[in-house]
Amino acid sequence: MQRLLYNAVIVNEGSSHKGYVVINDDKIAVVGEGDAPAELIASVDNAEDLEGNYLMPGVIDDQVHFRDPGLTHKADIATESAAAVAGGVTSFMDMPNTIPQTTTLEALEAKHQRAGEVSLANYSFFIGATNDNIDTLLSCDYSLIPGVKLFLGASTGNMLVDNNTALQRIFSEVPALIAIHSEDEDIIRQNKEKAQAQWGDDVPVEQHPIIRSTEACYQSTKKAVELATKYNARLHILHISTEAELEFLTSAPVEQKRVTAEVCAHHLWWSDEDYSRLGTRIKWNPAIKTAQDREALRQALADGRIDIVATDHAPHLLSEKEGGALKAASGGPLVQFYLLMMLELARKGVFSIEQVIDKMCHAPARLFNIEKRGFIREGYFADLAVVKPNEEYPISDKDVLSRCAWTPLAGETLHNKVISTYVNGNRVYHNGVIDNSIKGKALKYNH
Repeated sequence: MQRLLYNAVIVNEGSSHKGYVVINDDKIAVVGEGDAPAELIASVDNAEDLEGNYLMPGVIDDQVHFRDPGLTHKADIATESAAAVAGGVTSFMDMPNTIPQTTTLEALEAKHQRAGEVSLANYSFFIGATNDNIDTLLSCDYSLIPGVKLFLGASTGNMLVDNNTALQRIFSEVPALIAIHSEDEDIIRQNKEKAQAQWGDDVPVEQHPIIRSTEACYQSTKKAVELATKYNARLHILHISTEAELEFLTSAPVEQKRVTAEVCAHHLWWSDEDYSRLGTRIKWNPAIKTAQDREALRQALADGRIDIVATDHAPHLLSEKEGGALKAASGGPLVQFYLLMMLELARKGVFSIEQVIDKMCHAPARLFNIEKRGFIREGYFADLAVVKPNEEYPISDKDVLSRCAWTPLAGETLHNKVISTYVNGNRVYHNGVIDNSIKGKALKYNH
């Protein structure tokens, strides 16, 4: 089928201009500037007037936890991919801390099969490192895998790799990107013992960034960068949360870097001043830290030291978020709203809209060498999002499509709204309605 999207403001590759896009089946056939010719509008199967709204590439989220398999009481690939496309996210990379953990080729294949049946967005899955699965990591086909997920600090699922011989082999032998959760477990344990000495087991959530401290992040990242440098490994630092860690990053085109970094929307949006208001709804690992850290992360994203923005979308039921710094589960849902969060920061002058699209669409595609996605280009897959600007959008828990049924943004008003999302040329979301009839595709990588 041939589809025309016209009368749009195309935001792509550093510019915003009036234009139109022709889609043939699953690919972009034509990208035009200005008004679409009348004869083109009349000749296509389906012409959609976008009424001056933004047309941008679909967002690529390199870090989600869709909880499937084994934790599907709070999320699964079907529900979370629906939340994703409702938020303009057309491709995701899912993390391995499920049940069973994605640390074998069999578990990886099972996830692919499940996603092929139910995912509305394009999908891929990290394989997880353990202290003893190096042979598996060396036998993977990385054309379908974004990389190896390595936990240097324990988080949900406890996949901590703490054997030095295993770490050296992973960094020296694995022929793929190594993505790290970077927190030092010994420092966290010491901080936790201090907190328990003062509060017992009922430690206030405000202590979370003190337990999972700047020093814990800094020392872990320092060790990982030293290993990556020693063995010339390809290192990607996930959910960077501190100003201190920025000393390990450089401003350069992402293709030229051996060490890259991601920042998550929550670390750009909230600070430790918000714990008193929002409590465990904003409890993530690594912890949300100071306003100074937030400002430094925003600056580093703008100047190119940080390469991409993700969600670390990690749903839990609200009942699992009860308790304080020690008892409440860490993580929360963001995939449905994080494009709008970043556009809100652009509206406030923190970033330009072109920077937002670069860091959420173009840069992830370049960082992971994803085949034919992340840009509005002829010959590329037609993964697109339509966003209406200057539209008041009050957020409430009832808007949430994630199975967990809540959002830390409840009560806030954003000022952009996703109108439509196209995955491989199919309109899978439009004005609040999900089309479940067509599924996404497996992402392919040219590592």
